[in-house]
Amino acid sequence: MKKNKKDIDIESLNEVISISKKILKIGFFMSIVCIVLLGTYVLKEWSIFKFIKDLLLVISPIFIGLIIAWLFDPIVSWLQSKKIPRILGCILVYLVFFGGIGLIIYLMLPAFSNQIKDFIAGIPDTLRDIRLFVNKFINSINNNYNYDLTSYKDQIYSSMDSISKSITTNLPNTIFNVVKGIISGSITFVLGIMIGFYMLYDFDKINKNFIKILPRKWKKNAIELTVRINDSLRGYVQGVFIVMFFVFVTQSIGLTLAGLKAPLVFALFCAITDIIPYFGPYIGAIPAIIVGFTISPVVGIGCIVSILIVQLLENNFYQPLIMGHTMKLHPVTIMVGLLVFEHFFGIIGMIVATPVIACLKIVLGFINEKKGIMEKVTGKEVIEKI
Repeated sequence: MKKNKKDIDIESLNEVISISKKILKIGFFMSIVCIVLLGTYVLKEWSIFKFIKDLLLVISPIFIGLIIAWLFDPIVSWLQSKKIPRILGCILVYLVFFGGIGLIIYLMLPAFSNQIKDFIAGIPDTLRDIRLFVNKFINSINNNYNYDLTSYKDQIYSSMDSISKSITTNLPNTIFNVVKGIISGSITFVLGIMIGFYMLYDFDKINKNFIKILPRKWKKNAIELTVRINDSLRGYVQGVFIVMFFVFVTQSIGLTLAGLKAPLVFALFCAITDIIPYFGPYIGAIPAIIVGFTISPVVGIGCIVSILIVQLLENNFYQPLIMGHTMKLHPVTIMVGLLVFEHFFGIIGMIVATPVIACLKIVLGFINEKKGIMEKVTGKEVIEKI
């Protein structure tokens, strides 16, 4: 006897297909992760990462210039729409942005230099305070709980002595390397700024020429995909810089009120490490808290309170209002990406992990949207037919 369509349990069939769809999505995601891990492992074993790193160092001025041109192009294009010549718009944007940065550095440099000098000069006192704190802590445990921690105390003292000697011995070389790095980085950055100016002037032509070399059937999709990636990344980068600024300002105020030495230096470090999602705030907080407790318990607790307040402000006000849902990434995805990128690329990998993963998500989503891969694989068409 022939079975009628009405005899098919549509609800159960849809439930099975829905579960299969979820399993296939998980499998699809895990396949991408495995491919990325396998690819990065092969690249690392073949020492291609070292070659890429050396190549990036050589072309870093071009890369810096490209980022500058990419960030400022919307402003220059807007000025151009207001009948301002593009060359004049480039000059105005450069004067306002880099002139403002130069003015801020000029005003804050004396305070920074004085605080750095005070911090370096206070390192011996800080180590002595740490030694006294460790001595009191271990003695109290020995007296109150009858534990013999003298051997641990000797190990800590030995480590502190070696750190103190290495600081004293290597300080000239360290200062020389830091100055050398600053000079080299400044030259690279200045070259990047110069290249960025010329790229910014011709940035619209660069985009058009890039589209021209693509096959005709790809052009429409390439333009649409480029717009999506640009909108997402620009919003993310601009939001990150604004959040960093607010973190620096509020953290400077909080650490100053807490009584920490060189609050601007530690606040700047907190703002820079804040680029790294989730882990960055803790990385930036550790030095300030340690130094705070070496001054006094009150200062240490004040540093903790300051950092917690700033984190509350960031999580509840800065990030939602400024960043919004720019990246639209699940926290677990971001954390896994941070761990993978940190393993292969170190601290730089953690900084670029989120935007790179976001770009990959946009590209994969775009391909799926145009080709309907997931719908074909999961049987969505079958559901619609039934």
